[in-house]
Amino acid sequence: MKVLVKLGGTLLDSPQERDSLALQIAEAARGGIEMVVVHGGGKQMTRFLAERGIESRFVNGLRVTTPETVDAVLKVFAGSVNHELVASLNRAGAAAVGLTGIDALLVEAEQMDPALGAVGRVTKSNPGLLDLLAAHGYLPVVACVAGDRQGRIYNVNADQMAVACAAAFGARQLVFLTDVEGVLDEARRVRATLTAPEAGRLIADGIATGGMQAKLEAALAALRQGVQRVRIAPGATEGVLARIVSGGEIGTQLVASGVAA
Repeated sequence: MKVLVKLGGTLLDSPQERDSLALQIAEAARGGIEMVVVHGGGKQMTRFLAERGIESRFVNGLRVTTPETVDAVLKVFAGSVNHELVASLNRAGAAAVGLTGIDALLVEAEQMDPALGAVGRVTKSNPGLLDLLAAHGYLPVVACVAGDRQGRIYNVNADQMAVACAAAFGARQLVFLTDVEGVLDEARRVRATLTAPEAGRLIADGIATGGMQAKLEAALAALRQGVQRVRIAPGATEGVLARIVSGGEIGTQLVASGVAA
């Protein structure tokens, strides 16, 4: 079974949480699951820029990416965050390989809006490198940086990067490990399962807003592109990944329609 796990930057900011997740991911990989990891790092990026006197500006939740911010994107996302995670995974026994979407044009993008600078919209994902690495027992770890055939570099939303890689890789399940318990319904209760139409209604009715709206929109895009199941779950919960891959209930599972398999 192929699974893509997307890790939020908040979870990676603590060495203890990063090591715990690395152990879980390595264990799942040893159990025969072909895995790809995609990660963000927004919290680390904001801190890196602030330490250098650069203000972080956001438009509709997207970081305005100036030329100096592109340099920070490479240093933080593709540099420290990616390699610290790779090191943790290798320490846990995985054969992790750090990548970005630039490598072998794994993920191609175009400029989303000139007002946002080098923020990219994914246009294509090429699975060859992921397939090659996974088939030989390696664990690809992809930072949310993409490129194009003219050599331009783009900062890409990590959830969108995860969807693109999951669809290209043929992942059966996409797992978003986050800092929330799951998707809340109108009664503020975590829903164990949501169909795509139900998730769409939570957005349309203004119940899922902000970051959760973005997560649901990414999940719906993944389902439309052939991913069978998407899970939004609390990454800090002990044993969360083992519970997910074994079919246990934690967080919220999204499926296209009907009852989850």
